[in-house]
Amino acid sequence: MKVLIVEDDESVARVIKQALQEAGYTAQITRDGLSAFDLGRLIDFDLILMDVMLPGLDGFMVCRRLRAAAIETPILFITAKDTLEDKINGLDSGADDYIVKPFQMGELLARMRALLRRGGASATVLRIADLTLDLGSRKAARGGKNILLSATEFNLLEYLMKNVGRVVTRSMILDHVWEYDFGGEDNVLDVYISYLRTKIDKGRSPLLIHTVRGVGFRMDDGNDT
Repeated sequence: MKVLIVEDDESVARVIKQALQEAGYTAQITRDGLSAFDLGRLIDFDLILMDVMLPGLDGFMVCRRLRAAAIETPILFITAKDTLEDKINGLDSGADDYIVKPFQMGELLARMRALLRRGGASATVLRIADLTLDLGSRKAARGGKNILLSATEFNLLEYLMKNVGRVVTRSMILDHVWEYDFGGEDNVLDVYISYLRTKIDKGRSPLLIHTVRGVGFRMDDGNDT
């Protein structure tokens, strides 16, 4: 599960990120409202944790803009603003839940699990930078131009995009995409990675598919914080 933490207090953001990583989540931090809107619109996060008082745009406005852009990612506000009016404003802006600082990390994780169980994070379109992958129609596009993929290429790209920012090992990819063991000697994975790079990255910027030497591959746009 990939979580965006929108928090301008660096120490608070680090504590939350560490707790989420220990709980098995992949976490990315941003510290202002404008970048939060851009990231929330372009990357398929499973959940957004958002402070209200932010530079640029406040959290309420970011939430409204994301909902206006048809982004349905669950949003949980984390804030010191604890009046009833603040809570109503947060929920009316399109947020799914609201937790007041200071809070126990166990409560935050429980609220996150509850939101994820609702199924709001099961996106049908995966996004990274200007690349989209529609899981329903099984169509891919980058920069508005359609990309023709074979069934195996589609499955491989889907797995990489569902693990954006994470290093996935060769064995993990083979298990999830081909669902059987190649014995570590077959070069089929390298062949299909090459196919994808030609179709996804060739002549485009930023490059999205990266080799982690001796381990596997990682897909990201180079903007992780």
